[in-house]
Amino acid sequence: MRKITFAGAIAVAMTLALTANAAPAAKFEDHYVQNGAVKIHYVTEGRGPLVVLVHGFPDYWATWKPLMATLSAAGYRTAALDMRGYNLSDKPQGEAAYAMPNLIGDIAAVVKAEGQTNTILIGHDWGAAISWQTVFARPDLVNKLVIMAVPHPAGMARELATNKAQQEGSNYARNFQKPGSEKNLTAEGLAGWVKDPTEKAAYVEAFERSDFGAMMNYYRANYPKGVGETASGPEVPFPLVKVPVLVIHGMKDTALNAAGHNGTWDHVAADTTILMIPTAGHFVQHDAQDLVDRTVKDWLDARR
Repeated sequence: MRKITFAGAIAVAMTLALTANAAPAAKFEDHYVQNGAVKIHYVTEGRGPLVVLVHGFPDYWATWKPLMATLSAAGYRTAALDMRGYNLSDKPQGEAAYAMPNLIGDIAAVVKAEGQTNTILIGHDWGAAISWQTVFARPDLVNKLVIMAVPHPAGMARELATNKAQQEGSNYARNFQKPGSEKNLTAEGLAGWVKDPTEKAAYVEAFERSDFGAMMNYYRANYPKGVGETASGPEVPFPLVKVPVLVIHGMKDTALNAAGHNGTWDHVAADTTILMIPTAGHFVQHDAQDLVDRTVKDWLDARR
């Protein structure tokens, strides 16, 4: 029989204790769902109330891995999409395939595939724009809304009409709307914002599987085309948002001006929370990861 010294026993006990207290490894599961003829890939983790996460440009589902880990550990089921045109989702051709009703349909398809009638909806960049439009068009589908970076459409229209900084910040979108703009894009260039070397390599692979023309079609089909007086026009009436809203914005964002969020509360009938982070840029979920993840979790827990 093998003898175990007192010191050895202590070491074994400490190892067992550390193992017992260690956080479980992430268990990401791949799924596919059809929205008409288009197949959408999404990844899930955890159990509990459904949280659907929608990325923007240039990104893919893995942008949400840290937040998914935080929320799944807190008792939520997270489902992060590859938006159409990106990574493992289908890449339908033509601008019309990226019209907003189709993008809203992709979210609805995931909610249905998860056996739910509604969801907590979290979006960044284009994912945020789609999330705003989802709560307008399908209020039955959303029970809480978390927006990162993109102002309410009324605020965005106001800034495009009156704010020179926002007009200049939108020049990139005007260029994206031009025919052939996708020819200027590369997978390596699109992944340039990613700081972690391992994650960057995965991003490059995801973008190599993506369709650059599809990325541009989001802008062609949905981004406001006017600036200054041409953007002012008659005000479009937006339905009042009747669910709690959390807005998170990195104030170093050069594409979307923080002023666009002014007056958001006028368009929401439920409680509205706005977090401005002075040190973060456009990819606020990465630039201020700990603060963003903690804020989203605590905000959701308080409204559970």
